[in-house]
Amino acid sequence: MDIAFKIASLLLSYPDQDLMAALPELKAALARRDVAEPVRLLFSRLIDDLARLDLLEAQERYVHLFDRSRSLSLHLFEHVHGEGRDRGQAMVDLKTMYEGRGFEIDAREMPDYLPLFLEFLSVLPSEEAHELLAQTAHIVAAIGARLKKRPSVYANAFAALSLLTRSEPDAALLSALLLAEEDDPDDLEALDRIWEEEAVTFGGNAGEGACGPDRLRMQVRAAQRRPAAHSATPN
Repeated sequence: MDIAFKIASLLLSYPDQDLMAALPELKAALARRDVAEPVRLLFSRLIDDLARLDLLEAQERYVHLFDRSRSLSLHLFEHVHGEGRDRGQAMVDLKTMYEGRGFEIDAREMPDYLPLFLEFLSVLPSEEAHELLAQTAHIVAAIGARLKKRPSVYANAFAALSLLTRSEPDAALLSALLLAEEDDPDDLEALDRIWEEEAVTFGGNAGEGACGPDRLRMQVRAAQRRPAAHSATPN
């Protein structure tokens, strides 16, 4: 297993109690295993930042960043297909690739959810994994640039992924993504419109642990009643 991809998958997942408890172990694994120093340092900064938060703070920050903003969506095809018909076929193709390699996915998650994709890469031969990640280089770079602009400590994880791609993103594709309008995660009326548009899902959004609108419906309103956690600045 490629430990860098596995740790990236865990750190970009919705933070639950198990993840928060495992942070010291993840940091120790980075030190023990053959992970390039720049990648190790970037992941360590995110681990240290998560470790200073309580569970609720970590969850609210994650929801505010990744679930309340399509421009920061962790669903890869959101950035290239939006809600177009091509997205459905791309989902099917990706799911077929997973199944062809004996990789079973949780029914709650859509195939293009980045932490799931990274977990898949962690069990592939290294060369193949890096080649597949490189195909997402423009998406990874765009999300990373937006997180850095906010600023958010999660930018460190995307900087690490950019290093792991071992290739430069296509300049034209990256430029097109960065030209797209960034939505406001605090615009709850816009969020309501998005939820209304989510009439069809692809095997996902089943309860609190799932990614996407259902988790938002349960948590955003509660988060409004509490002071929002602020993102930390990446070092």
